[in-house]
Amino acid sequence: MMTARYRLVLFDLDGTLTDPFEGVVRCVQYALDRLGLAAPERSALRDWIGPPLQDSFRALLGDEALALEALTLYRERYAVKGLYENKVYPGIPGLLDDLQRADVRMMVATTKLNTAAESVLAHFNLARYVSALAGTTVDGRLHDKAAVIAELLPRFTVDERAHCVMVGDRRFDIDGARAHGIPCVAVRWGYGELAELQAAQPMHIVSDVEELRSALFIDV
Repeated sequence: MMTARYRLVLFDLDGTLTDPFEGVVRCVQYALDRLGLAAPERSALRDWIGPPLQDSFRALLGDEALALEALTLYRERYAVKGLYENKVYPGIPGLLDDLQRADVRMMVATTKLNTAAESVLAHFNLARYVSALAGTTVDGRLHDKAAVIAELLPRFTVDERAHCVMVGDRRFDIDGARAHGIPCVAVRWGYGELAELQAAQPMHIVSDVEELRSALFIDV
């Protein structure tokens, strides 16, 4: 028998619940090709999963207007193809089932565009676990992980606010949660290197879904 340690779990999406690598790579390549520019090597694009895409395009292109144009093109392909070039990590549905049976509420806080995140959750049959979602917005009102989490805070009950945890794979998740006094469990199967996670000092770093389950439940 297992008892949940928390009343609410905030999950990151990309690199935590699903592996979006192929879709991200192909959409970045599409956007830059449309602009007549060469894309970085596939391996370099691993670092694009986690931070806001607009920041990554800006850093690459050195121009805000060009970065916004690239982001628009990226989203053009992602909406019809990229979101399906994705896969749920093994063991995640079972973990979400266990949390749901334990009456733990689950929310998703992601720097993916909110409408795209909703589509991913629906397509992979994960929406049934999620009571609320916040992602970035086209108008830029919600841009980084701290702002996205802030959007969800009014939905917390008092008890949930006192017993909640963030689960993510990058330092952005850890830092965003810390900005609101929320502890974070960092997962190793996503896109954050171990040194990055250690430097950000999460509450726990776990290597697989079974270790995450142990961090979220108490055996009784």
